[in-house]
Amino acid sequence: MSDSPTRSRISLSDNVKQHQTELQGALMKYIDHGRGGDADVLHLAERDLPEVGAGEVLIRVAYAGVNRPDVLQRAGSYPPPRGASPHLGLEVAGVVAAVGQGVPEWQKGDRVCALVNGGGYAEYVAAPAGQVLPVPAGLSMAQAAALPETVLTVWANVVERGRLQAGETLLVHGGTSGIGVAAIQIAKALGARVFCTVGTPEKAEAARRLGADAAIDYRRRDFMVEVSKLTEGRGVDVILDMVGGPYIERNLKSLALEGRLVQIAFMQTAKVEVDWMPLMLRRLTFTGSTLRARSAEEKARLSRAVQDNVWPMVEDGRVQAVIDRVFPLDSAAEAHRRMESSDHIGKILLAVNPGIA
Repeated sequence: MSDSPTRSRISLSDNVKQHQTELQGALMKYIDHGRGGDADVLHLAERDLPEVGAGEVLIRVAYAGVNRPDVLQRAGSYPPPRGASPHLGLEVAGVVAAVGQGVPEWQKGDRVCALVNGGGYAEYVAAPAGQVLPVPAGLSMAQAAALPETVLTVWANVVERGRLQAGETLLVHGGTSGIGVAAIQIAKALGARVFCTVGTPEKAEAARRLGADAAIDYRRRDFMVEVSKLTEGRGVDVILDMVGGPYIERNLKSLALEGRLVQIAFMQTAKVEVDWMPLMLRRLTFTGSTLRARSAEEKARLSRAVQDNVWPMVEDGRVQAVIDRVFPLDSAAEAHRRMESSDHIGKILLAVNPGIA
């Protein structure tokens, strides 16, 4: 990876021990959410830089992505898995500040983005080396920060678990969320037909610009009826859902023979009474997954799959980083309120060290 043309370096002369010695005893700014609560609990604080263990990379953060799991963790309903950082932030872009032992593929100054195990709302964050990716050619740091969490989630769920193939049809709920934006574009790049649900005419237009073949305003139309019309009664092959609740049974009824429903969140509820007969009669698959709780080895495998399969789509423009709004780090509360409003189209970012190129 050290010879990759998609990465540049600021300095390659210092050795690893020098890098770590230079940073010892330093403090950094980060966002603390205390004991949790509403968005107002978020505040700027200082703490020691993370230690860089074997197999890890220390990243000086330019931008951090804001994701729905961050909001849930802040509110106390999504605790981090054992061993993960207790602080907020799951994806970043920046430059390598130091590397731990056993990491020959990265060096100080490399431009990177990464899926991190927490702590991304900070000036520095440690990441397992296997979850670090080069910034795709032609992308800014802000654009790169908008990719890791959403793109890995989509690849793991739509492509691997959902087994979406060229010529099939995908329905994405929340089409203009960060996940939805990535799912529409990746599915189109793979040759699928894509429908999505949205909440406003503005969002419907945005989804169509991204490549959606149809955008269904769920406040005005029943998505089950619209899917039936669009597929001439056949149903869709794959559904990506983060709503849950009453959507579960309606999703099952909207699937084609051998269709796959992939659940990645339950924004309403996970406890519902469902008529499961369609599961048997149409040989359906109901599956789902989370990303954060996966092992380092599994996240590294997914990262390599994304680099091999999605990064070329990004570099040739088939998949674009769509940024809704960028907030300064000390305005993390505003960023969370923006996320909770569901008014955003694309990714919400925090500018941590925006001067890093």
